Amino acid sequence: MEHTEPRVVDNPEAGRFEITVEEKVVGFAEYRRHGSQISFTHTEIDPAYGGRGLGSTLVRGALDASRAAGLSVLPYCPFVRDYIARHPGYLELVPADRRGRFSLPAGADDSDGESA
Repeated sequence: MEHTEPRVVDNPEAGRFEITVEEKVVGFAEYRRHGSQISFTHTEIDPAYGGRGLGSTLVRGALDASRAAGLSVLPYCPFVRDYIARHPGYLELVPADRRGRFSLPAGADDSDGESA
């Protein structure tokens, strides 16, 4: 039996990123787009697939896609917020002036000079 890797895909019609295992949707991260910002509101993994790290795989894929699209991230979902807190390489996606709202550090590496 061949085992396929989980895949993360954007389903903009449903307003969510989905993670599939063997072509079955087993979780999602809901979002709302507002111009150049994406707000993550809820993340869910089917309990039958829990404990496999799929939530982290899903959020990493969603954040990577957001970065590639040049979007700022507002992590209203606690799971997404906690993922960013544990993986500071994603902190730059959250606008510096909004990080306090999500209990995220201001970040010492914000020296790229970008302005919104």
